[in-house]
This record gives sequence, structure tokens and C-alpha cells, in this order.
Amino acid sequence: MPTISEKILAKKAGLKCVEPGQIVEAEVDFVMLNDVTGLPAFEVYEKNFSTFQPLIDKIILIPDHYVPNKDVRSAEQARSMRNFASRHHINNYFEVGRGGVCHQVMIESGFVAPGRLIVGADSHTCSYGALGAFSTGIGSTEAACAMASGKLWFRVPETQKIVVEGKPKQYVMGKDIILNVIGDLGVSGSLYKTMEWYGSTINSLPLADRITISNMAIEAGAKAGIIPPDDTVFKFLKGRVRGNYTPVYSDKDAEYADVFEYDSSEMEVTVAEPFLPENAKPASEVDVTIDQAYLGSCTNGRIEDMRAAAQILKGRKVHQNVRMIVVPASTEVQRRMVEEGLMEIFIKAGAYVAGPTCGACLGGYMGVLADGEVCVSTTNRNFVGRMGHKNSRVYLANPYVVASSAITGRITDPNDLR
Repeated sequence: MPTISEKILAKKAGLKCVEPGQIVEAEVDFVMLNDVTGLPAFEVYEKNFSTFQPLIDKIILIPDHYVPNKDVRSAEQARSMRNFASRHHINNYFEVGRGGVCHQVMIESGFVAPGRLIVGADSHTCSYGALGAFSTGIGSTEAACAMASGKLWFRVPETQKIVVEGKPKQYVMGKDIILNVIGDLGVSGSLYKTMEWYGSTINSLPLADRITISNMAIEAGAKAGIIPPDDTVFKFLKGRVRGNYTPVYSDKDAEYADVFEYDSSEMEVTVAEPFLPENAKPASEVDVTIDQAYLGSCTNGRIEDMRAAAQILKGRKVHQNVRMIVVPASTEVQRRMVEEGLMEIFIKAGAYVAGPTCGACLGGYMGVLADGEVCVSTTNRNFVGRMGHKNSRVYLANPYVVASSAITGRITDPNDLR
């Protein structure tokens, strides 16, 4: 009666079955590091595992947080990754201009597939659950261990079953669904559990929206956020995936810690107010003047998100008192924006279009907020000081809302745009 998480962890641990709470040592398929988490991992590796030969086929290195480097310190971080990759002959290193935000690159480049166990030194590694993988964030020390041994220990999580039925209203996206669920469960409602997603709404969502949902599972405290793989996933992976894979599904009589049911037809276009993602509220009820509109990140920086925002912005202008920043999640997304004419739409509207980077999502650069400034953003967190000054405020929303708000100068439900 096991769930997807239990089946994957059992297989990777070489066991017939596992139970929630059980500690297992499991073989990971891949371990991913970025330019911020890489440096401490490399230091731990060189200090403790210098006699080991790193498992180069399992290691993926992707600079993305400070791309391109914003100062000397970030340049040193990036160089440490570049040097480690060169010294150990790691082929899966994605140089600036040939990659993008780590989670998007992992998915685009075929590392992610159903049934795999993937860890990454970044909390939003749970994104890969959208393709039926068990993926979770780890610390840099753990990443060093995984690079050396290919294994890590895991406590098998309990699983929550979340069922979303119905046909979403116009402009309601995966971002709205996950914000509504987090608004209901709270930021600790899924603490160290797997969120397993089902229902007609989930089945009808494009992969981009599914990734958004799995990406923000961590914002409810979840260890993983998994959506059972279907033809949408298999079609995406065809000609892209590296190696073979075997889809994994929960048993029909699987045991769940909790079961939650939602009707997406009742969900409104949603905004999360400061300073927690659980502060979900209909966008139409949030009347706040903004200084910045930010479109991008590993949550909503895919080509589908760019198309949604461009649909709103086409033939319109960004408000004179607003700066809009558009950040594609990868070089591939950037290329498609050019091919589809989206880049021109954004530029004509008065938006600033950057190259792929995590940028201001983590308060890094390229859109950092000043004292008292307000930003509506497609990113995943709106904690105090997340995107800049501690007195700044971030409202989380989907791409339609961000584009609509950029036009009006206030947080705006796209249904109310005139």
C-alpha cells in the first residue's frame, strides 16, 4: 500500500518496502549545486573526501544566483565552481550563457524523469516532482557526501493526498492553485511530508503550471511535491531525457497521512500578501500601489509564463511609475522569447528584459527593493527583506497579475483590466 515517495525510496535503498519515519540509505540519481551552495560543498569535499574520485556522472553544476557576477565575492564563488568542474572533469557544468536557473536547466536538459531520486543544494529542488521524481533540497555538506559516495540517508516522509477537481476560471494558473492550498494549510501544514497531487484540474494543467505547484511545495514545509507522471510528461521527455526511466505510481489503496480536496472552479486569481506565502487573498481585494513588477524565477520563468504576461502587455504600456523586470528562467526560454516575438512586446511596453538569472528573487541584484518599496512578483517567497530592504513588501502572484499590475500601477486582477 505504498505511496510514490515510499516506492522510490525503497527501490533506491534496495529494500522491498519502507514505512514513514524509517531511516534509509538510498542511491541518488543526481546531485545538483549552484554558485552559492557550491563553494561550501567543494570545501567540505576537498577537506573530507580528497581521496575519493567524485561520481562525475551524478554531479550537475549550474551557476545561477549571481549570473553574471555582481561583485568580486560572487565572482570568486563562480570561479570555485568552474575550477572544481575543470579539476574533476565534470561534464555537466552549465556556463553562463549556456544554462540558466538551476531547476529549469535540470528539467530542460533531461536529468529529471519519473521514478528518479534527485537531490539539490537548493530548497526548490522539489520542483522536479512535477515529472514524477522524488526530489528534495539538501545542505552543502550533504551535497559533498553525495558527490563522493552517490548515497544519502533519508527519513521516509508521510504523504498527503491533495485532490483538485474542476475547471479553473480565466487567468487562474498553477500559481493560484498552490497559493490557495498554502493559504489553507499554512506554511507548516506539510512539514516534512510529501504533497501528492491528483484530480482533473491537475491532469489538465500544462507541465509549466505543474512545476510551479511542485516548486512551491517547500513553502508549505513539504519535503517533496509529486504529481503522478502522464502523457504530458512523457511527451515532454521524448528525445530529451537522459537514460531510461520507470514511472512510479502509488497503490490504489495507499495510506495517506491526510487527504485534502479542492474545487478549482471556486478559486480566484490570487495574491499572497507580505510576509508569508500563506497570506493568500483574491487579487481583486488587494488594492496596493506598486513600484516594481517582477516576472521570472524558477517558479514562473518558463516560456508559458512569458506568453501569459505578453498576452496582457501586447499593445499596452508599463505604468510611468512602475519598473517591470522580465527574467527568463533559461537561455532556452530566452531564445524562444526572441523567436516568438515576446521580447519585442516586452520592450515596446517599456519593460526591462534581462538574461536568465535568479537575480532579485533572493534579494541578490537586478531588481533589489529600496526602503518602503512594493513589488508584485512571480517568485516563491515574500519573507521580510526577501527581495531587498527589510521595510520593502513583496506580493506573490501569477504572470497575468504581474503584467496587469505593471500596466495599472496597482495590484490588479486581469479580469478587471480595462
